[in-house]
Amino acid sequence: MKKTFSALLLLCVLIVSTSCYFEVTSNGFQAGTQPPAQTQTQAQPAPANITPPDASWTAPVASANSPVLPGITDVVQQAYPSVVTITTEQVVNDMFSRQVTQSGAGSGWILDKSGIIVTNNHVVEGANKVAVQFSDGKTFEGNASNVFRDPLTDLAIVKVDMQNLPAATVGDSSALRVGDWLVALGNPLGQGIRASEGIVSGLKITLSMNDQESLYDLIGTSAAINPGNSGGPLLNLKGQVIGITSAKISEVGVEGLGYAISINSAMPILQELINKGYVTRPFLGVELYTVNDYVAYYNGLGVNQGAVITFVQPGSPAAKAGLKKLDVITKYQGQDIADAPTLLNDLRNSKIGDVVSITYMRGKATLNTTVTLITSPPPTQ
Repeated sequence: MKKTFSALLLLCVLIVSTSCYFEVTSNGFQAGTQPPAQTQTQAQPAPANITPPDASWTAPVASANSPVLPGITDVVQQAYPSVVTITTEQVVNDMFSRQVTQSGAGSGWILDKSGIIVTNNHVVEGANKVAVQFSDGKTFEGNASNVFRDPLTDLAIVKVDMQNLPAATVGDSSALRVGDWLVALGNPLGQGIRASEGIVSGLKITLSMNDQESLYDLIGTSAAINPGNSGGPLLNLKGQVIGITSAKISEVGVEGLGYAISINSAMPILQELINKGYVTRPFLGVELYTVNDYVAYYNGLGVNQGAVITFVQPGSPAAKAGLKKLDVITKYQGQDIADAPTLLNDLRNSKIGDVVSITYMRGKATLNTTVTLITSPPPTQ
């Protein structure tokens, strides 16, 4: 018993003499030895040869006149009566080839008091029923005969049989600067007219919508844009429409990338839609698709870039020039064509009656032809 007591006493003495301690860590308790004593470091004197940047400088006094934030309420109240919600119905086939009715929601705004409503083409495209609801609750129900579209620019108008409507005021989008405040009005998620604010984040932006179409001269904005906002007005702080909300990049981790068609580029298109019901452009008479490695391999093409013809309209300028399906257009007026949107943009910038040169690949043979562009026919509704 004495030997056991002596052993325990000796063990206690050893523990105390080695000053063991337990340290709390993020993983729990961890045994360790006593940390070394901390020593206080003495400030080192500054070298005598340092010359300060400015010995007489003093900190600036905070300004008492802080800038006043813009008044959004007045902008919204001014433009709100001119904004409409648009709901559509179209008949589509489901996965079992059964016909079902599909509904959609978008926005628009009153361009003219005589009943001209502006919206996006993708809001009303294919719709057999179009309902326009105004801020006072009145509703106009129409169909495809009331709709006039331009798919290339994603613009459309809806003609309603109503008079003395509160038309919006149109502004000048060329006066915008990056950083200017903007207000978006629209029908996000089909929940009715809502307002969101932001700034101009970019100007004269080109955005590829798919392999065949691009939008040009867009205004980038940080204002919240959601499904249903399409076709609504983008306003400056004078309450003037300077853009037509059209698109948003929706990806995980991406925020504040909304786009609107500038009003200056939209107005000539809207003018033709109102005056003629459609937009006339130089017409080649082909449907195109962008060539890449996969498209080239799958179709046995002799080149892996350019614009491949997928359809030639009978009797069109392209047909008369000898162009055929699966020909790949590689040059237009001597300029290289990398994809279908590039060629479509070059065609849009040409003039009716122009005689243009086209270089194309048929298999592995390089061929050349000239085409006389004519006026585009009216689009099918």
